[in-house]
Amino acid sequence: MTLHGNLLGPEPTLLPVDPAAAELEGGAGASKVAAAHPTSSLAWAVLAEGALAAGETIAGYAYARTGYHRGLDQLRRSGWKGFGPVPWSHEPNRGFLRALGALQKAAEAIGEADEAERCRAFIADSDPEAAAALGIG
Repeated sequence: MTLHGNLLGPEPTLLPVDPAAAELEGGAGASKVAAAHPTSSLAWAVLAEGALAAGETIAGYAYARTGYHRGLDQLRRSGWKGFGPVPWSHEPNRGFLRALGALQKAAEAIGEADEAERCRAFIADSDPEAAAALGIG
């Protein structure tokens, strides 16, 4: 931020590195990683995406909602005030954004249109690049 503030809005929120990411990249199962790192949005997002891909919509919804709420906690601890950019280009933000994307898809699948639209808008407001990467239109 400049001395006079950012006239275009708040500075982007950049989450810290998620220790679960290395375990997931190393091949550890998402259930095991989520149990070891329950605050990891990424672990919950991976579980949600897997459940949705397997047709387990309600489990996917539950996993995604958990990852979303864990991510909100992390965003707030990182200075986020309820609005402003959460850039997809910053790798540690992707766990939260992926959980939010999975929540949008699960909410849409169960007919929860208001929730699906809130998630879609949140993603677009966070970073249009995230919307494109997650296939959220």
